[in-house]
Amino acid sequence: MVILKIKYIILIFILLIGCSSIPVNTSNSCSIFDERYLWYKHTKKVEQKWGTPIYVQLAIIKMESDFDWLAKPPRQKIFKIIPFKRPSSSFGYSQAVKGTWEQYKTETGNKLATRVRFKDSVDFIGWYTNKTETILKISKKDAFKQYLAYHEGWGNYKYYKKNKKVISLAKKVEKQSNIYKKQLSNCKNSLNKKKYIIF
Repeated sequence: MVILKIKYIILIFILLIGCSSIPVNTSNSCSIFDERYLWYKHTKKVEQKWGTPIYVQLAIIKMESDFDWLAKPPRQKIFKIIPFKRPSSSFGYSQAVKGTWEQYKTETGNKLATRVRFKDSVDFIGWYTNKTETILKISKKDAFKQYLAYHEGWGNYKYYKKNKKVISLAKKVEKQSNIYKKQLSNCKNSLNKKKYIIF
């Protein structure tokens, strides 16, 4: 019985590693979905459910974690040498913090959601950008302002002009979003033709 449990745990671990490895080219949306077709289905579902374009979802993840399912903020250092605590509880593809993630799970009823699962991470981004549109009246197609609100939070968004670093990051997200959008226009028809593939 113990050996069977160990084998089961090892199998789950291997499956997780296989399904969660970082795509080879994270700057190309067509390449990402060519490797991870289910990711396309998940992002398309979010676009239909929340109205957040696929290219905006991808651009936010690209900036936040570069598609690393185990991404965490680097530890702070004491005297620039001794590792100290992390600056926030951000984790996973979306780099959602614990408090906001719990809010998402409560409001959506997605109790089993986890930050290391791509499907849940993009749904979180859809939920978050949808609330941003409601609270701050920012279009879900506006990658620049959506990212500012995503990074700073709804309450701190109004102070973003004082933060040049965040503005720079948001410009990168906007640029990457436009690149993803252009790439998707070339491969979306092909991706949609694969709609009956279930694995």
